[in-house]
Amino acid sequence: MIPFNIPPYVPKCSEYVSQAMANRKICGDGPFTKRCSEALERMTGAPRALLTTSGTSALEMAALLMDIQPGDEVVMPSFTFVSTANAFVLRGADIVFADICEDTLNLDPRCVQAALTPRTRAVVPVHYAGVCCDMDAINAIAAEHRLKVVEDAAQAVGSLYHGRPAGTLSDVGCFSFHETKNYSMGEGGAVVLNDAALVERAEIIREKGTDRSRFYRGQVDKYTWQDVGSSFLPSELNAAYLLAQLEEMADIAAARMRRWEQYHEAFAALEARGAVRRMYVPEGCIHNAHMYYLILRSQEERAGLIAFLRARDISAVFHYVPLHSAAAGRRFGRFHGEDRNTTRLSERLLRLPMYYDLGQEACERVIEAVYDYFERRNAK
Repeated sequence: MIPFNIPPYVPKCSEYVSQAMANRKICGDGPFTKRCSEALERMTGAPRALLTTSGTSALEMAALLMDIQPGDEVVMPSFTFVSTANAFVLRGADIVFADICEDTLNLDPRCVQAALTPRTRAVVPVHYAGVCCDMDAINAIAAEHRLKVVEDAAQAVGSLYHGRPAGTLSDVGCFSFHETKNYSMGEGGAVVLNDAALVERAEIIREKGTDRSRFYRGQVDKYTWQDVGSSFLPSELNAAYLLAQLEEMADIAAARMRRWEQYHEAFAALEARGAVRRMYVPEGCIHNAHMYYLILRSQEERAGLIAFLRARDISAVFHYVPLHSAAAGRRFGRFHGEDRNTTRLSERLLRLPMYYDLGQEACERVIEAVYDYFERRNAK
């Protein structure tokens, strides 16, 4: 069986988790948590990066930091995970879904511009498949209208946009270290704080609304309730597991990229025949090989290929069902303008197996099975 995903693992994961257990310090903000934060700060160059319990909680922290209030409007794509919207709905915001680009499946800046109203407070671009959005255009719109920008960079750890790391292209960036991501702590995430003025409040929000972090640094003689907040600190055990991977980011990234390039080269001929459309990466973007997807010609053809691969012990999946089509999406938001791309592309997208341990031979088996499907389909 070739699974869709296997969580990343390196031998030091076990070693570091054992060390954390031996330290008898397994709650948040111990030495492994701090080393993870330092590694992310070196990678991004951001003033501060704080580990969280999930990518979801990172987004929730961002919504708090941006002071989103009831009645504010937040513009984002509908083609994303529910956490992107939930984080702002929890603050009472109204979600305005905007269409995505045909080529990258990322938020279309032109649709963002059209969706703005006097109540718009923030824009939340999602770097789909680790390919960064057109942040120059989005940030220009935000600057003109004095809007906050929060990057949902859950899939983009290690990606670059014109030489700048994903997560650092906005007020706050949000990472995910879920087991499906390039680097994993099971459940986990991080907030990337690109404005040093946000750091102290972020620490308070993350520590249940207290100034406990300042207390541990000896800056106050006792910690007290200062602000709204929640328990956003991950366990040291999770951080230890993640740190081992962050220390081997280059090897993990290179292994994933080899498989991405193997897929991409192999499917060029299939794209030339008009059977599929391959992933597109714009000039100036360096992605992290988070996933490899194909765009099929129809939803029916996609379903057929998923079933065909499953019969050959290969797990392939579709991705997001657009949020604006869900009951909660209709309740908490609205789609602005015409849905030209979101639904149409979501119905035709297929994700192929992609993970750190995926070998060349297994990847070749996936490729051969995809070609076999189209050969048999054309023969009918």
